[in-house]
Amino acid sequence: MPKKILVIGGAGYVGSALVPKLLDKGHYVRVLDTFWFGGDVFDDYLKKDSSSLTQILPIKGDIRSCDIGVWMGGMDTVIHLACISNDPSFELNPTLGKSINYDAFLRVVEAAREREIKRFIFASTSSVYGIKQEENVTEDLALEPLTDYSKYKAFCEMELRMIPASQLPWVIIRPATVCGFAPRLRLDLTVNLLTIAALTMGEITVFGGSQKRPNIHIDDMANLYVKLVDEDDEKIIGQTFNAGGDNFSINEIALFVKTVVESYLKTDISINRKPTEDLRSYKISSEKIKRELNWSPQFTVLDAIKSLITAYHEGKIPNSNDPKYSNIKMMQLLNVR
Repeated sequence: MPKKILVIGGAGYVGSALVPKLLDKGHYVRVLDTFWFGGDVFDDYLKKDSSSLTQILPIKGDIRSCDIGVWMGGMDTVIHLACISNDPSFELNPTLGKSINYDAFLRVVEAAREREIKRFIFASTSSVYGIKQEENVTEDLALEPLTDYSKYKAFCEMELRMIPASQLPWVIIRPATVCGFAPRLRLDLTVNLLTIAALTMGEITVFGGSQKRPNIHIDDMANLYVKLVDEDDEKIIGQTFNAGGDNFSINEIALFVKTVVESYLKTDISINRKPTEDLRSYKISSEKIKRELNWSPQFTVLDAIKSLITAYHEGKIPNSNDPKYSNIKMMQLLNVR
């Protein structure tokens, strides 16, 4: 059955891939976003079918100050993606990060309770676990976040768990690092960053290299959220799920990029390795979501690399140095407060 869905942060990297998929399923979607990275993210989709104009309502607003409850009115489902994403972006302005990632989250949750939202899907992060020695980092392990970004994500999870499902039916997803091409592209994430460097400079710079990073293709991430919208209550409400693919080291990712881009460009790509003090390794197990929801990734890191090469070849990344592809650069340019 078609749902009425509010996607908070829906014009971001994941949202830009997710919203068209929700529309294609026949759902009505409101997108609440600051649109810091451009207001035209859904233009290509809307041009394809004028009838889709009745299915989507982009709303420019800041969850720290707008009347969120108004935009939740009449909605069945809320997908909460909005945040200052990843450690470097958060550390640029920790006060700003906390105000959006935690303080505003409390406003969103309260509004969702008041509006009696039927399903609240929260995007946390797999980095809430911190560094674990276990090979299989499962959802029942203790949260030991190492950074403010992951700490406030963990705090948000704790806030949700204190709410009875009868008051707000919630589900938490802990995604791996997302990779691959999307309409609102980010080139400040490991796979994407290394791929565009290889394409534009013929060289990859790796800091350290032994660190492990779990990744998930953006289409898998978006498809999972679509699945969560339609899944039966008894399977997901009150549950927390990891969502990731393979746990590769940075060295392994660099070699994947080198191999694929060399094949495309028909030229050698060099890898320049530099030391780093940050050798944190993250890894997660996605066995629970496979077992309980019959979900597993359909795409790989190699697919993500190829999607970026295709987009680059088709002229969809005309200037890889454009600040809009980097959270930090765009936040600095806009002097976000």
